[in-house]
Amino acid sequence: MTTRFLIRSASLATLCLALAACVTPPPVVKAPVDTTTPAQRLAAVDAAAGNDDKELAVQPLRDSEVEDLRQAALARRQANDLAGAAAALDQALAIMASDPSVLQDRAEIALLQGEWAAAETFARKSVELGSKTGPLCRRHWATIEQSRLARGEKENAASAHAQLEGCTVPGIMRY
Repeated sequence: MTTRFLIRSASLATLCLALAACVTPPPVVKAPVDTTTPAQRLAAVDAAAGNDDKELAVQPLRDSEVEDLRQAALARRQANDLAGAAAALDQALAIMASDPSVLQDRAEIALLQGEWAAAETFARKSVELGSKTGPLCRRHWATIEQSRLARGEKENAASAHAQLEGCTVPGIMRY
């Protein structure tokens, strides 16, 4: 009986191993690759900001040197010199570190450079210091949303997107 038991056990083990070898592993599901370019991310920020002529957008008076640096940064950005644009904005921030518009400009350059964490950091600081309504507010939150999407943080991006609506105040009805 012992020999018979050993033969059956060995046969059963062999059968189990043979069946296990027939099982194919489940296919590996790869996460979809995000092919959104930095320029497309910035276009999404532009679209979120909108341009409503009924909305009041307050622009503070700026230091002339800071404004010159912002213009230089814009020219460099248009010439596709992102490093030069970033350097000009960094100089402007050294002069006026609390200007939400300059911080937002710097965030957008970081977005174009693919520096997702830096883009969010600049935009978050701009949110803290800037107006809580209007196109600039929407630019801040859209930049945060895009930087999070670029890092694969979809849930966090959704929470940033939810802030966009709070930046819009009904316009004044003109008769």
